[in-house]
Amino acid sequence: MIPMVDLKRQYHMLKEDIDSAISRVLEDTRFILGPNVSALEEEVAAYHGVRHAVGVANGTDALLLALRACGIGEGDEVITTPFTFIATAEVVAALKARPVFVDITPDTYNLDCSQIAQKITAKTKAIIPVHLFGHPADMMPIMEIARQYNLKVIEDCAQAFGATYHGEKVGSIGDIGCFSFFPSKNLAGYGDGGMIVTNSDEVASMVKILHNHGSSIRYYHQEIGYNSRLDEIQAAIIRVKLKKIDQFNALRRRHAAAYCSAITSRNIILPVASEGCEHVYHQFTIRSDNRGALADALQKKEIASAVYYPVPLHQQEVFMKLHHDSDPLPQSEKCSQEVLSLPMFPELSAEEILLIADVINKVSR
Repeated sequence: MIPMVDLKRQYHMLKEDIDSAISRVLEDTRFILGPNVSALEEEVAAYHGVRHAVGVANGTDALLLALRACGIGEGDEVITTPFTFIATAEVVAALKARPVFVDITPDTYNLDCSQIAQKITAKTKAIIPVHLFGHPADMMPIMEIARQYNLKVIEDCAQAFGATYHGEKVGSIGDIGCFSFFPSKNLAGYGDGGMIVTNSDEVASMVKILHNHGSSIRYYHQEIGYNSRLDEIQAAIIRVKLKKIDQFNALRRRHAAAYCSAITSRNIILPVASEGCEHVYHQFTIRSDNRGALADALQKKEIASAVYYPVPLHQQEVFMKLHHDSDPLPQSEKCSQEVLSLPMFPELSAEEILLIADVINKVSR
């Protein structure tokens, strides 16, 4: 069996360091907002070259608190992609703001920047680009549009820790970067976890208040906040893995290159890395108009595959009920019918990649 992600292989490789880190937390007994959370925040801020990083409970909360810190609320509009996990738009709706969906480019699956300006109205307050599957969104035109219209830019980096755009780490380019440490991510804990990064003192201060019940001084509350603190044990685990993240991402790129060499069928559309972008391949996602047959053939060989995402957000029942409109977004709709993600994790072997590619080639010849 070849899974989408094999967390056990990585754990056994790092077992001594991870077990030791967890043991120290248990001995120290500082479980909430402890020293590992503070240290991880400093390390992640330094890695991204920004002034602040604040740990939160999960990647969804990172987006939610980022929006709150930017003053996004009822009646506002936020431009984002429909081709992403629901959390990206869910948090907008949770604040009684409206997600406005812009179609994607079919090569990177990220926002089509040429279509953003036409969706801007007097109510637009922010843009949330998603660095989907680990490929950076095209941030230069996004930032130009944001400056022109005085919009905030909140980067959804849940799948892209360590990716770079023209030499800059994703998350450090917009006003705020939001990360997830869900177990399957490039940099992951063994449970939920998230983080925001920013150069804004005001944003960092507000997120620190909001993530701790709206309080900066115990039992004194300035805001209606949340219980959204990064867990100390998760922070200790993530600190061990952070030391290896560049090595792990380099292995993902090597595996992606091996896949691209081994999959020779002309009927398969392979992922690309745009000029100036360093992809970190959270997913290795191909496209085929014969997706069902590919998935079935892989399953017969006990090889996992997955569809991210089968229904774009503008066609999801919840958003159709909320907004009663659904402009066609043809690229998102087409890609949702064709994408198939193959196993991808640093510990994947060359033999496994060749086996997977062989199945793809035989079905797609």
